[in-house]
Amino acid sequence: MSESHHMTEDAFRRHAHALVDWIIDYRERRVRELPVLSQVEPGEIRARLAKDPPERGEPFEAMLRDVDEILLPGITHWQSPDFFAFFPANTSYPAILGELLSAGLGVQGMLWATSPACTELETHVLDWLVTMLGLPERFRSSGTGGGTIEDSASSAALCALLAARERATGFATNERGVDRPLVAYASTQTHSSLEKAIGVAGIGKGNLRSIDVDEAFAIRPDLLLERIAADRAEGRIPFFVCATVGTTSSNAIDPLPEIGAICEAEGLWLHVDAAMAGSALLLPEMRHLVAGIDGDPAAGVPAADSLSWNPHKWMGTILDCSLL
Repeated sequence: MSESHHMTEDAFRRHAHALVDWIIDYRERRVRELPVLSQVEPGEIRARLAKDPPERGEPFEAMLRDVDEILLPGITHWQSPDFFAFFPANTSYPAILGELLSAGLGVQGMLWATSPACTELETHVLDWLVTMLGLPERFRSSGTGGGTIEDSASSAALCALLAARERATGFATNERGVDRPLVAYASTQTHSSLEKAIGVAGIGKGNLRSIDVDEAFAIRPDLLLERIAADRAEGRIPFFVCATVGTTSSNAIDPLPEIGAICEAEGLWLHVDAAMAGSALLLPEMRHLVAGIDGDPAAGVPAADSLSWNPHKWMGTILDCSLL
C-alpha cells in the first residue's frame, strides 16, 4: 500500500523528526519574530483552503508547507515572549513530550479497568499536588476527597455545582424534583463559565446572584450574607458559593476566611476557583492566597468543599489540564 494511503513506520519516524525540528525552530527563533496577534481578516484562512474535501492525501511535506504559508499567519502566538493577553499559557518541551507519549499510547481512561495505570497515575499525582500546594489533607484520595483532571476550570465548576446540587437536595433532583428554587452566589467578577454551568445544571441563570465587589474587586461578604438571608426569607434554597482566587479581569482575590465562615454557618457548598492564581500556591510564601480554605480544623469544620486550578496557566503544562 502506498504512503498516500498508509504511513509506514519509517515514514512516521522521518516525518516525526521533521516536525520536532519545525517545533524547535518555531519556539526558539520564529515565534520571536512573528507578530503576536494574527494579522488576517475573518474568512481569510478558509478562503485559502480547498473548497471540497480532497480525494487523496497530500505528502507530509506539502502539509507542513501549508502550516507555514496558510495556518501560521492565522495564529495568535501564545508562546511569544511578547504575549501578555488573557492569561499565561506557556507550554514546555517536557509537556510536549508527554503529549506525544499520550497520543502514541492512545489510552482510554474512562474506567479503572480500561487502563489501571491511567487512573492510578492520575490519582497519585493529584495527591502529590495536595502536598505541593499545601492543601488540606482531606483533599487526598485516601479520605473522602481526591482529585481529577478536567479539561478546563469551566468543567470543574460544573462538576462542583452538580455535586453541591445533589448534596443540597439529598439527590432529589434525579428522582422527584425540588419544589423550591436553588440559588447560587458569586461576585460580579466571577468567570462567565459559572453562569453557563448554572444553565447546564438546570438551576436556571436567574438563580445566580452576582454580588458586588469592593475597591479591590473582591466579593463583599456583608452583601453576600444579606442576599442569602433575603433568598431564604423568600422561600428559596441557597446552596452554592463560588469564591475566586485570581479573577480573569484583574486577578482579584476573594476573602476566603469570611466567605468560608458564611458557608459553614449557612450550610452552603464552597467552591474555590483558583484557575488563574492556583499555580502560585507552589510557592510557600504565596499560600496566604487561600488562607481559610480549611475552615476551623480544630472544630473539624471544613470551609471549602472543592477547589480547581489550571496547571496550563504558569506551569508549562499543555492545555487542557485543569485540576479539580
